Amino acid sequence: MKNVTYILKCSDNSLYTGWTNDIKHRLKMHNEGKGAKYTRGRGPVELVYLEEFDTKQEAMSKEAKIKRLTRKEKLLLIENYQQEQKLNLEH
Repeated sequence: MKNVTYILKCSDNSLYTGWTNDIKHRLKMHNEGKGAKYTRGRGPVELVYLEEFDTKQEAMSKEAKIKRLTRKEKLLLIENYQQEQKLNLEH
């Protein structure tokens, strides 16, 4: 499986950034309240950003970089990602 860095939008509109090598399982855990302590009680969560990497180290590094961004910068990153995904679906 690929290593991925992801951003979740919580039900209170806060953002959570993490990494995993099994995104389906990780989303299930977050939504069941068994994921990160931060997302417990903030569900349901919505996957709003996903980036794949070959190694765990690359995914963890990207996670750290995203966590250093301001909320405004994270929202811009998410917006750009979603626009790119939309374009990929149209072509």
